[in-house]
Amino acid sequence: MSLTTEILEEFSTDIDNWALIPSGGGVFELVINGDLAFSKKGEGRYPETAEVRSLIRQAM
Repeated sequence: MSLTTEILEEFSTDIDNWALIPSGGGVFELVINGDLAFSKKGEGRYPETAEVRSLIRQAM
């Protein structure tokens, strides 16, 4: 199951607006309520699914 599918299944009733913006060059950023919550460039790695879930929960 993809990260997107897992997040949408878990938070579908809690998220009012969701945007997945394709990018090139291996860019991955998670922005929640206008704040950068995770940057692959900054961390040097992709986030784990549990990490993304935790970041979303913290922002709620």
